[in-house]
Amino acid sequence: MPHHDLMLTPAGPALAPRYREPRTGAAGPYRRLFAAPGARAFTAGNLIARLPMGMFGVSAVIMIAGAYGSYALAGAVTATGMAATAVVAPWTARLVDRHGQARVAVPATALAVLGSLALLLCVHHRAPAWTLFAACAATATCPNTGGMSRARWAHLYRGDPAALHTANSFEQAVDELCFMLGPVLAAFVCAALFPEAGTLLGAVLLLTGVLVFAAQRSTEPPVTPRSATAPGSLLRVAGTVPLLGVFLATGAVFGAMEVVTLAHVDGPLAGPVLALQAAGSCAAGLVYGRTGRAVRLRTCLVAMTCLMALPFLGASTGSLLALAAGLLVAGMATAPTLVTGMALVQRLTPRGRLNEGMTLAVTALLAGIAVGSATGGWTAENAPSTAYAFLVPVAAAALALLREATRTARETAPRPRRE
Repeated sequence: MPHHDLMLTPAGPALAPRYREPRTGAAGPYRRLFAAPGARAFTAGNLIARLPMGMFGVSAVIMIAGAYGSYALAGAVTATGMAATAVVAPWTARLVDRHGQARVAVPATALAVLGSLALLLCVHHRAPAWTLFAACAATATCPNTGGMSRARWAHLYRGDPAALHTANSFEQAVDELCFMLGPVLAAFVCAALFPEAGTLLGAVLLLTGVLVFAAQRSTEPPVTPRSATAPGSLLRVAGTVPLLGVFLATGAVFGAMEVVTLAHVDGPLAGPVLALQAAGSCAAGLVYGRTGRAVRLRTCLVAMTCLMALPFLGASTGSLLALAAGLLVAGMATAPTLVTGMALVQRLTPRGRLNEGMTLAVTALLAGIAVGSATGGWTAENAPSTAYAFLVPVAAAALALLREATRTARETAPRPRRE
């Protein structure tokens, strides 16, 4: 994405930024980023709230499979929760934009936590299977904590594209870190204490983090009057649907890579090897944020398509070390792609509906992850060798690149004149 001196944000170009970080001195961009009053406090709360997002899925699978002896049931229950979240999350985000983060996020989180506790109790008491589905579906009200944090950065640094780019890069690195550490923490707690411990700890951390985050009212974006926001569905906003198609294909890359790697390694080393992709993405995101400016999304997708071939080449050699190195390098294209994509979402989303816009992007990613997981799993099971299944994420990345090329071609094509 090209750099602009004036960036159209949900706050509008005419408003002066609430805070502009100092440009002098030896402080790096991240130190200047957190110099804004209240930035460290809301970031700390958001970190606590986001860590459980990488814990809940693993914790649910461990406790359900252990109690009912069925990984199929565990997978179906977690898939139900993901599907329910995909439906409910945009509505929750719309309420956040309309009524404010603190007023909506706290009760929505409380409902989600009650759903997690209900699931825990149902599993503990071996309740009928249908109760597990109902309890897991009740967790769908959990707000998009990452989106709310990005909305605060967009409010703090409106009118300052370089600082906002650094903030978005930091947020993406945090996402990767949470999804890298969350499953490890969940598996450890479940094994060291009791099978339900991971879900219980995740629920406590989620509620605590959201309460701390919501208490930081000084950095909360102001509520935009309903009459000042664009009416109707955001899917009608020009350019939104094609961009969501890019996010859908990108999500398929992640879902396929996870399942294919687990199937290929098939052992205790599968988790650590897979975590290298997230580690590479986290590191790349932090470095990308130091540049102060973004490149075009199409360039990022070209890099991701090329680098996603490295795990296939590594797996083809039969060397676990080569596969691990390929995953580490391939992950380095992930964060820049998502950071640039989220910046485009912020530009397209009308004023006052930023949480809803970013939640739609996350929903598209989740849908892509589900499709990629199913496709990758089927390929790994039916291909002559599991190494060939690593071509699925390559194909998904190429599809994302094709969708982005088509989207930009339509935007730059000259419009016919009306006589």
